Amino acid sequence: MKKYKAIFFDWDGTAVLSRKAPVDEVIVPMKKLLAQEIKLIIVSGTTIENIAGGKLNEYFTKEELKNLYMGLGRGAYNYAYDEEGQPYLLSHRIPEKEELMKIHRVCYEVHEILFNNYDFQTDVLFSRPNYCKIDLMVANRREENLFFQESELEILKKNLDDYGFAGGLTGLVKLAEKVADKYGMNLSVTTDAKYLEIGVSCKSDNVNLFLDYLSEKYGINAEDCTFWGDEYIGLDEGLFGSDSYMKTDCTRRGDFFDVSEAKGKRPDGVKVLGGGVQTFIRFLSEQGLDN
Repeated sequence: MKKYKAIFFDWDGTAVLSRKAPVDEVIVPMKKLLAQEIKLIIVSGTTIENIAGGKLNEYFTKEELKNLYMGLGRGAYNYAYDEEGQPYLLSHRIPEKEELMKIHRVCYEVHEILFNNYDFQTDVLFSRPNYCKIDLMVANRREENLFFQESELEILKKNLDDYGFAGGLTGLVKLAEKVADKYGMNLSVTTDAKYLEIGVSCKSDNVNLFLDYLSEKYGINAEDCTFWGDEYIGLDEGLFGSDSYMKTDCTRRGDFFDVSEAKGKRPDGVKVLGGGVQTFIRFLSEQGLDN
């Protein structure tokens, strides 16, 4: 089994089943790897408060935390840990208020077009640091299960057809990009079927930043890394889930794995393992074994 110097991984649905699920099981192999100076990089669309209740650092020693990083908020925040074991920002991509307000206007206009032209109702979440979320399925609640669910994709596609929007998810992305262009903005538009997310960055920005950092500081290159997630799935023609954005020109020589059970296409080079959280925890445990 190949041993990696750095492991990038999604949190919800990959390392833990949900944000309220116990984290103890994944912490055990993480601690062993961190003690061996293997770099672990959590890459998630959420904020630091939603990773182990904002108390992830309390599970590790100060020495272990030197090897732990977090790329959060769709490229918004990139964290390392200081000598006292506290998280600090290596970098961020938070727009000025004027730019953020333009993103808000883009998202509201997309919402307005869907409602005015198609009677398709959405909700817009404006509170994110550098993007907005448009809820495409306002009647469908995930509760704490934030991972991709196949049923949602089929429900959304049927809803779009029923309301006369013929472009599917790809059409929604193109609509958002067109509106952004009207405002003079080149925005990152992603989707997981339930939400359309529109902002200045995505997971690509997180992984590229950390790969550059690890390469400069430790000589770790893409081929020394692996990237794990549960949302690589193809959603529409040429459109893939949020974890697919970890696969960039910079990271493409790494190894990519999907623990989702969902049937469908993945980007070239992504190996589908299935098995969910347990598959990922087993991988971490095997990585921690002595040669």
